[in-house]
Amino acid sequence: MAALAAAIACTLLTAAKPAPDGSDSDKKPAIEFDSRVHDFGEIGAEAGPVTHTFTFTNTGTAPLIIVSATASCGCTRPVYTTSPVKPGKKGSIKVSYLPSGQPLGEFSKTVRVRTNAGGKRLTLQIGGVIVPGAVNPAQKK
Repeated sequence: MAALAAAIACTLLTAAKPAPDGSDSDKKPAIEFDSRVHDFGEIGAEAGPVTHTFTFTNTGTAPLIIVSATASCGCTRPVYTTSPVKPGKKGSIKVSYLPSGQPLGEFSKTVRVRTNAGGKRLTLQIGGVIVPGAVNPAQKK
């Protein structure tokens, strides 16, 4: 009976040992965006949705997961990479904005991004100026 208790204690102590350097416990994901802000410039109020893709790189040493991407209002919709992004690889968050029904003039919207990299949520920002009409002025060129 004493031998069994000693074996269990030895197993528990071995399992509770901290992992040696260079193990999986030292690996952590990290996220770095190419840019966190995008200006659409002038967009037509009735032109339909405009989109921008924010690209990021996992600069960490473990797979990165986008847990959520939440827009500041219903006129903005984020779609993001759902599979884990391996270290050194890229992922994206595509943000669509629908100007229809929004007031003319300047706008600024945000998307809050939560990952498994820890720390606070990251903020992406889109903005521009809504002008009357159905065609985006940039498309007229």
